[in-house]
Amino acid sequence: MTNIELICGVDEAGRGPWAGPVTAAAVILDPARPIPGLTDSKKISEKKRFALEPEIKANAAYWCVAHAEASEIDAVNIREATFLAMQRAIAGLGMTPTRILIDGNALPKDLPAPADAIIKGDLKEPAISAASILAKTERDRLMQAYCETHPGYGFSGHKGYGTAAHAEALRTLGPCPIHRTSFAPVRKAMLSETLTN
Repeated sequence: MTNIELICGVDEAGRGPWAGPVTAAAVILDPARPIPGLTDSKKISEKKRFALEPEIKANAAYWCVAHAEASEIDAVNIREATFLAMQRAIAGLGMTPTRILIDGNALPKDLPAPADAIIKGDLKEPAISAASILAKTERDRLMQAYCETHPGYGFSGHKGYGTAAHAEALRTLGPCPIHRTSFAPVRKAMLSETLTN
C-alpha cells in the first residue's frame, strides 16, 4: 500500500433510533482487492449486508468500527455524538489516511487529514459504501444482543427505531438503560412513568 493514496470512507448507522448507540465505521479499501456489490447498506437486504461484512473485513486495507453510547448522545446531542463515533472510528484505523470522505453534508472537527462531506456518498464512493455496511451490521448485532439483556422491548426486530411496538413497550415498561432520554418519545415515557408512580 506504499505510495498509494489512502482514501478513508466514513459512514454511520443509528442516528434516528430511540435506543442504543450511534455507530460509525471507517474503511480504507485496497485497490488490488475490489469487493463487488458495495452500495448503501439501506439499499441491500440484511442477508446481503451480513454476507458482505466478512468480505470487507478480509479485503479492506484498514477498517474500524466505533460507537457513541446513548448516555453520550444525551450529553452532547445526536449530531455531535455521531461526529464523536466517526472520530473514534478514524482514530482506530491505526494509521493516518491521506483523505477522508464522509457521508452527509457536515464534517467533524479535528480530523487527521483533509476531508470532504459527500451527500449520498454511500451510493457514490465504494469506501463509504463499505463503511455503511460495517456500521449497520455491527449496530444490528449489538441491538440483537441488547434484546437478551433488556427483554421485552423487541430490540432484535426494530433495532431501537421508533415503531409502534417499541412505543407500546416504552409505555408498558418505561425506558431501559440504553434508551436515549433526550429523545422526545423516551422523555414522554419517562414523564408518564413519573406521573403514574
